[in-house]
Amino acid sequence: MSELEHGQPDPDYSAFISSIKDSTGIDLAQYKEAQMKRRLTTLRNKNGFTSFVSFYNAMMKEKPLFYEFLDRMTINVSEFWRNPNRWEVLRDVILPGLLADNRKLKLWSAACSTGEEPYSLAMVLDGKGILGNCTILASDIDDGALAKAQEGKYLERSLKDVPKDVASKYFKPDGQMFRVDDRLKQAIRFRKQNLLLDKFEEGYDLIICRNVMIYFTEEAKHQLYHKFAASLRPGGVLFVGSTEQIFSPGQYHLEATETFFYRKKS
Repeated sequence: MSELEHGQPDPDYSAFISSIKDSTGIDLAQYKEAQMKRRLTTLRNKNGFTSFVSFYNAMMKEKPLFYEFLDRMTINVSEFWRNPNRWEVLRDVILPGLLADNRKLKLWSAACSTGEEPYSLAMVLDGKGILGNCTILASDIDDGALAKAQEGKYLERSLKDVPKDVASKYFKPDGQMFRVDDRLKQAIRFRKQNLLLDKFEEGYDLIICRNVMIYFTEEAKHQLYHKFAASLRPGGVLFVGSTEQIFSPGQYHLEATETFFYRKKS
């Protein structure tokens, strides 16, 4: 029987994790190991490597291979208006509450992937006539995803949940793709960021981080929720994904408001 069948660590994968952390700052140990290792083993085998060490050495020499690794690691699967009823709650309940305190909102889409989420947010803000009064940061660890976000061109399937009147207002056909309105692009500041490693700005009215925390260990989640809470102003709101309910939000000085929305206590 192999050492893995006895539940022992895999030294090849452990060396890979250590090398990646040393060279990029990305700590794969903060992600659920079984999920991440399975995903990366598939990628490694597809590219013809039999060990993680040889795969790492090749990645450090070949940028396309490294970008493919980042894509696989960060699961860039996103769409506009994901879980539409939550966006309606954001529009009709959360934003009016935030605007009661402040007409100029500071907002952040964390782990924004290829941009669908911050653009959805910009559409909601524009629909309320306040886009020009807001600052929107969108960040991700993946340069490739950020480049796609800044380009702002998407397949039709990404738009399937966008209300038809909204889609026709903000998207124009561009060959086989749809291009997002330049006004929305100009309203968003895109930036590379490692959530686990980097410091966060403070004073946010709203932070959106959805469908990302499920890939982290419990310890990493705990660390991130503390960091997000510290970045919110009192009364600010954290918007999480549909599988990411926060248990005992009080430990982060947060309180549940609407489903998947958590307000920082004053």
